[in-house]
Amino acid sequence: MIREFFDALARGDIEALARCYHPEISFGDPVYLELEGRERVVGMWRMLLESSAELQVAARDITADNHSGAAHWTARYVLQHNGRRVVSEVDAQFRFEDGLIIRHHDDFDFRHWSKMALGRPTGVLVGWTPALRRRVRDRARRQLDEYLRSDSPISG
Repeated sequence: MIREFFDALARGDIEALARCYHPEISFGDPVYLELEGRERVVGMWRMLLESSAELQVAARDITADNHSGAAHWTARYVLQHNGRRVVSEVDAQFRFEDGLIIRHHDDFDFRHWSKMALGRPTGVLVGWTPALRRRVRDRARRQLDEYLRSDSPISG
């Protein structure tokens, strides 16, 4: 299931990605602390895929049993709104229910990410501060809410 998820993400195949998730999926990472339900979680992935270019995804160190799993993955992409190249090294944890992913938690170095995504001086000088993290999280949450209310394929 984990390999199917990352293969779908690498292809940008949102429908295949969504089939990996349980209807009651819960997702969290340093930006989206907690998203609940397939609509919000899959909507987040769709929005992120649409807002980044040249996405390359590579997963490795995949382990799993019937109840849980883990992987390390690398995402390389260009942010469309500012043209910055980003390389994120991510550790993922998964829990399964009914053969699907019900819990997905990603962890990455926010400070390192902010240096690439925000550049100098913002990412370098304040990338480690709680204020910047809160601002990035609030902006991401607003963008997702607006996206889900829009005419996006997942809304409606």
